[in-house]
Amino acid sequence: MTLLRRLLKAQAALWTLCSVVALIAPGWVVDDLLGQLPVDVVWIRTAAMMGIVLALLMVLVAQRIEDVWWWSWAFAALDAGTATVFAAHAVFGPPEGAAVWPWWSLAAVNGAFGAGVLVGMGRAGQEKPFS
Repeated sequence: MTLLRRLLKAQAALWTLCSVVALIAPGWVVDDLLGQLPVDVVWIRTAAMMGIVLALLMVLVAQRIEDVWWWSWAFAALDAGTATVFAAHAVFGPPEGAAVWPWWSLAAVNGAFGAGVLVGMGRAGQEKPFS
């Protein structure tokens, strides 16, 4: 349970940090930091708010991990899905002149968290199997 709890809290901290930065300065994040084409910031701010709420849910699950460890499937699915979307975008979707490294980086980070959550769930399932 310890690994899963730590991963969820670390991922929640990362989601919160990135979301707060994107909420406050969406243009800087997209245009300057990530080297992407400008986009309507309302979508970035909306996604940032969703990221903050997601982080809150991760912390809630982490706090009750002994009782609800299997709820982490939702976060594993999110990690796998976002890693797939980011990687596919890096290969097929970037507009001319847009940087590709952010998409590969996001795919790698989300893939690593997803793998970690799956390992943590495997360990948690051995510690406290379904009855």
